[in-house]
Formats: sequence, structure tokens, C-alpha cells
Amino acid sequence: MTLPASIRRLPWDLIAIMVLAAAFRLVMLDLKAPHFDEGVNGWFADRLRETGHFAYDPTNFHGPWHFYTVFVSQELLGRNLWALRLPAVLASVLAIPVFFLFARWFGRNAARWAALAYAVSPAEVFYGRYSIHEAWFVLFTMLFTWGAIALWQERDRAGLWAAVLGLTGMILNKETYIIHAGSLGIAALVFIAWQRVSPLDPPLARAASRGWTKRDAWTAAAVAVFLLVFFYSGNFFHWGGLLGPFKALAVWTQTGTEGQGHAKEAYDLVPFLNYYWLALLARYEWPALAGLVWSVRYAWPSPAAPRLLAILGGGVLLAYSLVPYKTPWCIISILWPWFLFFGAAVEAAKRNIVRWVALALVIASAVAAIRLNFFRYEDDSEPYVYVQTYKAIGTLTDPLLALAAADPRAALTPGSIYLESYYPLPWMLGDFPNIGYFGGTVPKELPADAKFHVIEAEKADELRPRIG
Repeated sequence: MTLPASIRRLPWDLIAIMVLAAAFRLVMLDLKAPHFDEGVNGWFADRLRETGHFAYDPTNFHGPWHFYTVFVSQELLGRNLWALRLPAVLASVLAIPVFFLFARWFGRNAARWAALAYAVSPAEVFYGRYSIHEAWFVLFTMLFTWGAIALWQERDRAGLWAAVLGLTGMILNKETYIIHAGSLGIAALVFIAWQRVSPLDPPLARAASRGWTKRDAWTAAAVAVFLLVFFYSGNFFHWGGLLGPFKALAVWTQTGTEGQGHAKEAYDLVPFLNYYWLALLARYEWPALAGLVWSVRYAWPSPAAPRLLAILGGGVLLAYSLVPYKTPWCIISILWPWFLFFGAAVEAAKRNIVRWVALALVIASAVAAIRLNFFRYEDDSEPYVYVQTYKAIGTLTDPLLALAAADPRAALTPGSIYLESYYPLPWMLGDFPNIGYFGGTVPKELPADAKFHVIEAEKADELRPRIG
């Protein structure tokens, strides 16, 4: 039986890898308890539902995009962990087709290997199952980088739109867009200078004619401005938010140069430069580490696009190494170029033994991802498991949620929570409007109507005599 030509022409390699990536990210998506940051993001989405808009706070360091996606997901699917996490899963899976866009300069086989390594990467899977901004940021960063290179070399309309919308998405997600956009600018200067030392092979050949018009450029710019204004103005209800991105950069400059409890001094080589990210690569991300090593090859005569991306990848790695503020989920913003170079290394070797070794690295990566995501997801000895909420939080939340499910009036039960770090409880107990959150301070006058009190065990003896 011969399949129809329309079926045979489908990109089955892309489809298969996307299905694999989706399976790794969707299976038992609600297995682990919501992380602190997930609770914060869910709470912001709840506020958006209550007020009708998002009031951007520049000290939060995260743009509005992810909150709107979580809001839409929760409106469609309800307030649950699946709805909270599905937008990040979607973003993580949508990065797969972008790898195939890079086949223009790396070849289809290299893009295939890169996408496969990404699909089962322990970090990409672990944080692709988290309701945080990073998965969206990686998607938009990849799109921006591909667009910038396509705009430079091919001069086509697709590159223009990808670069503009990618950069817009980066700005709408995280203040760290300045690291990646700035690194690309610096990489371009290094690229130009390095050509004098090691010429390109083949020589750079740009498209003879420009494939986009001034009207295209103005249209893309207008769309970008509209998106930035719409989201940062809280869909036109919080105009003060338009200055937020500029204020955020000023605040983040101070935060980024201070550890804020997230410095990794144990990995310091010299002050302000350490090997934390390399340590994570060596522990979990073997295909990416192989790609990092192979990228050095582009210092010698090599094609233009891979050389520029190698310089950019090294610059981003250096920039994140210099910034004292380090949280492990930032690794996925660093990793993705090295997957492409992993694929390029396999393709360049053209030997079966190399392909078998590459397959072994991918399988080992998949096994590590399964172990981390489905068995050791709250094991503090795993560096990716960072300030993770334990499932034991259900000791508090499960009885309350069961009461509310049996009788909606139980959701009005008043209570008091005296925890210094109480997220994700405000999202998990978002249907309980009469719960008070007091941080780590117990007020002199306890709420008289509270039916339960939550406090750290070591402080419980101070509270018991006061509640009778």
C-alpha cells in the first residue's frame, strides 16, 4: 500500500521528536507540588482574573507574557496544576521546530540530532514542566537569534519577522533579554575581528537582493510596539506599567551584581567568574557539553552562521558566569546553541561509531531526565531541584481542599498562616478568601475567627498557649 504524497511529504522526523518531547513533559505533569515561583505566577494570574489587567511591577523582573498565558489556561481548564503548567509545556515543545529552522545553515541531520537532544535534556524537561518564564524565554530567544542571522545572510521577510517578534517576546518575558541581545551585538563585533585572523570557509555570500520592503519593516515594528504597549499597560488599564521595563533594568542591574542568596561561591575560580554552569553541563547535559567542545572548531576556517552562533553561545555562557545571581533554571537559556553544535559534530564525523556514541549520549540523557523528573524531583541532592516544595505540603492543603470539594461553603473557613515564605499556598488555597498571610510575624492580637493556624514547627510552642 502506497501512502498519499501529501502524507509522505509531512516532516515526520519533526513530528516524531515533538511527540517525544511532549510525552516527556506531559506525563504525570502534576506529579510534584507547585514550586514557590509557580505559586507566585499562579497568584499573579489570579489577580489578573480579579482585576481584569496585570499591573506590572519592575521589582518582579518578569514581564507580563507568562501571566497572561497562565490566565488563559486557567480560564479554559480551571485552577489546577495542569492548567498552571501547560503554557510552559507548550513553549518548551514549540522550540523543536525552531531547531529545524537552523537546518538552513547546519543541515537537516544536525538539526534533527539537536532537536532530539533537546527533547530529552534533563534541564529542558525539568523546567519545561515548571510554570515559570524560562521556557517561553528560550523559545523567543531562539526565534530572535535565527531571525537575526536570516536577516543578515538571507535578507528575507521571514528573518525580519522572526527577529522582531523574537525580541519582542524576550522583552515581554524577562529582563535578561539584555544579556542575549547585548551578547549578539558583541558577538557580531568579535566575528568581524576574527575574520582577519581566520577567514570564513566558504566566504560569506549574502543574498543579492533584499526580500523585505520598508512597509514590511514598519509593519513589524508597529506590531512589536502594539504588543509591548498592550501587555505592559495591562491591556490598556495600567499605563504606568509602560515605564516598568526601563525601571526593571535599573533594579536588576543591582540585583544581578549581588547574589541575593543565589550566588554559587563554591564554584568560584576567581571573583565574579565560576564554573557553576559547566558543572551542571558535566553532571546532566552530556550532548550539550559535547556540542560546547565541538564549537571551538569554528575558530578555524568555517561557515559564517555557525561561527557567529558559536561566538554568541560562548558570550552568553561567559555573561551568565560573570553575573553572581544564579538560579539553575537559567541553564536552559544557555544550553540550546550547544545542542545544534552537538548535531553538527555528529554530521561532520560521518562515521557510524560517532553516531552510536551520540545515540548513547542521548539515551543516557533521557534516562537522567526520567530519573530526575519522575523519581528524584524533590531530592535536594539534585542541583536542578532548587527550593522545591515537598509533596508533604498536602498535609495542610489536602484536607482543606477536600472540605471545599464536599461543601463549597467550607472555602469560607478562616485561617492564619505565619510562614516567612508561604508561597505557593496563596495559589493552592486561592479559593479560600478568608485565610490571612502574616509572613514570619505572629501579630499581638491573633485573628479571633481563625479555625486553624500554620507556623513552623520550631515556633509552635510559642503559639499554642495563645490559641488555647
